Amino acid sequence: MKNNILLLPGDGVGPEIMNEAVKLLNYISEKKICDINYEQADIGGIAIDNHGNPYPNSTHEKAIKSSAILLGAVGTKKHENNQNNMKPESGLLSLRKKLDLYINLRPVFIFQSLVDSSSLKPDIISNIDLMIVRELVSDIYFGEPRGFDQDNDSAFNTMRYSASEVKRIAKFAFDLSMKRSKKITSVDKANVLETSQLWRRCVDQISEQYPETNIEHMYVDNAAMQLIKDPKNFDVILTGNIFGDILSDEASMLTGSIGMLPSASLSEKYSVYEPIHGSAPDIAGKNIVNPLAMILSLGMMFEHSFDNKELSDLIRVSINNVLDSGKLTKDLSGTKDFVTTSQMGDLVLDELKRNV
Repeated sequence: MKNNILLLPGDGVGPEIMNEAVKLLNYISEKKICDINYEQADIGGIAIDNHGNPYPNSTHEKAIKSSAILLGAVGTKKHENNQNNMKPESGLLSLRKKLDLYINLRPVFIFQSLVDSSSLKPDIISNIDLMIVRELVSDIYFGEPRGFDQDNDSAFNTMRYSASEVKRIAKFAFDLSMKRSKKITSVDKANVLETSQLWRRCVDQISEQYPETNIEHMYVDNAAMQLIKDPKNFDVILTGNIFGDILSDEASMLTGSIGMLPSASLSEKYSVYEPIHGSAPDIAGKNIVNPLAMILSLGMMFEHSFDNKELSDLIRVSINNVLDSGKLTKDLSGTKDFVTTSQMGDLVLDELKRNV
């Protein structure tokens, strides 16, 4: 049975990094390493241009028929001043909501050859391995009511969680922790926010089902500080939508570049894999964006959606070998001596061919 992959390149650097992932997909398909085929659709700004909607029905129909979705990035300067429902980013929010992608996994790890690329001391970041589990379809990004008052002089958003929403993401995080070090840090702002007080209460209730797991509660401002001070103190971080968005971008810099970290967004039925960085319109089309987070997201897809951890590990080993050889993209090199986006994709493909 073929695994049907939907490609959503999106905007900005999205099509560039998707091209590098497709190089690997084509090789994997040609060599029958995994039985796959793929098709493409629009999302974000390009979907507004082509369909008048950031998440058109034609894209949704393909999404619900797919085995997995690979997404590049969304966001354009052209549409940044649109009404909220016509901003490119609303296409991504619609995708998440309609597919109920409530689980967002953001692994944080560092390749040893990149230890010196981080702004932190090597002894702080060497061998870090943590997972941020972020609730993805509720919180302030989706809460209603929202908008501007009639005078357009004030605005409002609603931060909202239900007990069922918190409990299902907490259960996933506890199940995951049982496969790791059985340690969870739940991040909230319970000293100020009622939603966080509900969050903490629900997490404690779920924790009673996992007596072997060590649960720690931490305020988000302290968590932001501790991520920099002592990142190895974390294993699984469980948090809400907006806090997870911010903390995972912060954590990416432990690895030396936001261009190095993949993510997975999951529901009981659907899955989307994408780099955690944005569309970076300022460097789009210059062939300098780092494609490795996109390629690592491809690896996560093989592991989580197609149950092929061996292939996922091969992709990661191939990237590691390229980095060990001293070949770095502009964001990592710190010098004028760097490889382009397409060159990095070719190097990873060559390594994969040697390792298969």
